[in-house]
Amino acid sequence: MTATVLTTDRIVLDGTARTRDEAIAEGARLLEAAGAVTSEYHAAMLAREELTSTFMGNHLAIPHGTNDAKDAIKASAMTIVRYAEPIDWDGNPVRVVAAIAGKNGEHMSVLSALALVFSDEEAVERLLVAPDAETVLAMLGDVNDAVAE
Repeated sequence: MTATVLTTDRIVLDGTARTRDEAIAEGARLLEAAGAVTSEYHAAMLAREELTSTFMGNHLAIPHGTNDAKDAIKASAMTIVRYAEPIDWDGNPVRVVAAIAGKNGEHMSVLSALALVFSDEEAVERLLVAPDAETVLAMLGDVNDAVAE
């Protein structure tokens, strides 16, 4: 059985955040709405960002909580928020924020699957202009396969 880490209702193509911290809050709210984390997870995501930037390159940031936040994670999940205008992420332009919560280390395989897509500049360009959440999910579907049993 494949875990559903990413679903279309967790993909927002018109994010409203204008700063890094607003984008982290937007991702945290979506993870919480999905039932994946408690409200404490947001603070852990900000703490992680203070330790090390989660900017990955190619317009992607992957905010996630610190190891101390394990108790705030109920289930593995990922949200995708795309922004029309780049967000300044510690001096780097970010248009896609993938907030992740990983239970039992599952986030590592999700991160790997996501990194594969974002290492391909043509795939990134397609993602930045994808017309709907279904198209984005189809492009990132491997993240769900990454946590198959």
